[in-house]
Amino acid sequence: MLILLPPSESKATRDRGAPARPHTLSFPELAPARAEVAKALTTVSARPDAASLLGVGPAVAGEVGRNLRLADAPALPARELYTGVLYDALDLASLDAASARRAARRIVVVSALYGAVRPTDRLAPYRLSMGVPLPGPGPLATFWRPHLGPVLASAAGRGLVVDCRSSTYAAAWAPAGELGRRWVQVRVPGATHMAKHTRGLVARALCRTPEDPRRPEALVELLEEEFEVALHKPGRAGRPWTMDVVHRG
Repeated sequence: MLILLPPSESKATRDRGAPARPHTLSFPELAPARAEVAKALTTVSARPDAASLLGVGPAVAGEVGRNLRLADAPALPARELYTGVLYDALDLASLDAASARRAARRIVVVSALYGAVRPTDRLAPYRLSMGVPLPGPGPLATFWRPHLGPVLASAAGRGLVVDCRSSTYAAAWAPAGELGRRWVQVRVPGATHMAKHTRGLVARALCRTPEDPRRPEALVELLEEEFEVALHKPGRAGRPWTMDVVHRG
């Protein structure tokens, strides 16, 4: 099972520690693409109009400076770097050892800078959204699509793809062919805050179970004790199954 998550806009930082080592990241096939995006991001971030080009508002414009220190800033594991509502609900730090190992295998975060990473990958703090076009790479969702296709399809193997991404990050890769028939998009009615919270809880529940379902229908059986779940078949080819989820808590 592959659980796809978006990154968070907010990111933790650390005052001390070793920098990121790109050659140690998961999915090493993405290294050239990561280097291309990092170079373009550094160039843009040095410009006076960087905040505007990166779509960053005045309240967080200071975070653009992090992009100038990608090579030497203290790195954090992705499970600590990404913060906010979804990651608070996921709460990887509180998982038992077996669940944490499953999280490390099952979770992939789709990133505008790094493409795709695992929770244990050590990353530099940065500010970049998948919705931003960078000079050189261009629109990032379009740039990453051909790079992510082979590596994520391989990571999914014969299991389900449980998609908890926002639409901005979902644009960077869509499962196709036979894998597309095992693609389940998690949908949560209501406000954005509740949607993020519930997706985090769903990802947590799927990391806690040793079961590894191969059919979308089996997800309902795994989640129905904790959530109200309604599964809908794709309306046409190339579209995911949709799973409406409401937490019972």
